[in-house]
Amino acid sequence: MSKTIKRGAPARRPVQPQRRQTRQTKRSSIDRAIALLPVSEATLRRAATLAILALVLAVSVTVGAFFGVPQAIGVAAAEQVGKAGFRVEGIEITGAKRMNAMTVYAVVLEQQSRAMPLVDLEGVRQKLLGYGWIADAQVSRRLPDKLVVNIVEREPAAVWQNHGQLTLIDANGVLLEPVALDKMPDLPLVIGEGANLQTPAYRALLDSAPALRPLVRAATWVGNRRWNLTFETGETLVLPEEEPTRALVKFAELDGARPLLGKGWLRFDMRDPTRLVVRKPGAETQRAITDTSESQPIVQTAMSRGTEG
Repeated sequence: MSKTIKRGAPARRPVQPQRRQTRQTKRSSIDRAIALLPVSEATLRRAATLAILALVLAVSVTVGAFFGVPQAIGVAAAEQVGKAGFRVEGIEITGAKRMNAMTVYAVVLEQQSRAMPLVDLEGVRQKLLGYGWIADAQVSRRLPDKLVVNIVEREPAAVWQNHGQLTLIDANGVLLEPVALDKMPDLPLVIGEGANLQTPAYRALLDSAPALRPLVRAATWVGNRRWNLTFETGETLVLPEEEPTRALVKFAELDGARPLLGKGWLRFDMRDPTRLVVRKPGAETQRAITDTSESQPIVQTAMSRGTEG
């Protein structure tokens, strides 16, 4: 009688907890590393998608270039990147205090396509630089769907009056924006054709006589060659075309030694380097004071000096 021998089931190998623990530890480390990143997991997935699409775009452009149609293929591939979620949906503006933010938005959004690869960053920057307030601008992408515009504004330095129009200007004479007469800021006033372009020279002129600087109310650029200064006390100082700084310093010294401003004079003329010619309101004559002798002034009629030029 034969016996049936039953073979038992093969023995299972014991589970190695150490390997499973190692895998879990590695997975946990990756999860923690991802959690430490400044972007979400969804953003990382989009970035990976963008990288793949960028590779596809590069290959498409290369193939298209071989067949002579790179632009059409490149644009089509870039539009696909936009449809994948990499499309301009928001704009962040920093540094704009006086510049109208809505104007910046309009410039940035003036694109043929809002797909991120097709946004012309340098083109946007150049358009922004065309506005007076903007001295510099940086435009960058913040994936997946935001553009960041950082603006550096110019600082107002003076008000330029020309043909009755008041305009705020910076230290280099760049026009910033119109100014209403009833909203005049506490800034120097320069008057006349081309006076805005002379702003750096005018600032240097005032810096040479700091005692007089706060007393000057306005400066008129005459004949595109020289300055007339009007003081808060109402007098006008006529400066020469050549070496106006030297003349202004001399006037400051004379006013410091014997006050001239606020004493009833109408005008001081320093175009003659050897004398200071003064006039009172309504007087038919001018009084010329030499540097050496104020006790024996030279008196000239207004006609003898000729017309102002």
